[in-house]
Amino acid sequence: MSFTSRLRVILRSKSDRALTRLEDPREALDDSYEQQLKMLQQVRHGLAEVATAKKRIELLGQEMGGRYRRLADQAQEAVNQGRDDLARTALERRSLLEGQVAGIREQYLALVQQQSQLQENERRLTERIAVFRTEKETMKATYAASQARVKANEGTAGLGSEITDAGAGLDRARDRVAQMRARAAATDELLSSGALHDVTAAPDSDLERQLSAGATKADVDRQLQAMKDVRTGDGGRGTGSGSDTRAGTDARGGSGSWLSIGEGPTAL
Repeated sequence: MSFTSRLRVILRSKSDRALTRLEDPREALDDSYEQQLKMLQQVRHGLAEVATAKKRIELLGQEMGGRYRRLADQAQEAVNQGRDDLARTALERRSLLEGQVAGIREQYLALVQQQSQLQENERRLTERIAVFRTEKETMKATYAASQARVKANEGTAGLGSEITDAGAGLDRARDRVAQMRARAAATDELLSSGALHDVTAAPDSDLERQLSAGATKADVDRQLQAMKDVRTGDGGRGTGSGSDTRAGTDARGGSGSWLSIGEGPTAL
């Protein structure tokens, strides 16, 4: 992979992470919290450095204070011994040391002020971070609860991707079933009309089906003509003969009269 390709991959991953953080506020809250912790760490590091410098000057001042007292004692001892020259040298060195102590005293007081200010800043920042952390966790919990509620509501209303896919599959299944039913009905009609040939049927079964239909029609016509002839032969004698015929039929057959259906002449 070339350098340009690697750079493109890195930039794309960073942009994806940035977009993810923008989409999820919890990521932004955690990032802000981490930045504040880094600021607090920097303040504490600076406070430690100032305290260290102040302590170093304090130790130097204590050392110079001890020397200042020794020079005073040496000057007094030289006077006692009548060595004014030595006393003068000690006093000159003591006077020079006073100037040096005055210089480091100003630095020490400045560091004391800086340390006090940094301590106050550290205290305020610590309190602010603690408050922010509480608010952050509360907001994250609220967001998580709202997100779970949205998912639950979407699932109940069928707005989720899984429910939507299931609904689409059900619609496709319904369409498929309706299409298959329509196709079955159409093929039945085509088979009945003879437009399609049943490959599983016996040879010449279509002729037999048509002949059977013709025979049934002829039988119906004969029965209709017989009914008309009987009506004409009765000559308006009423319904008594018909009633006797039906009664006789019932008497002959009784409850098993249905067994004779289709075995002989049709009983009218």
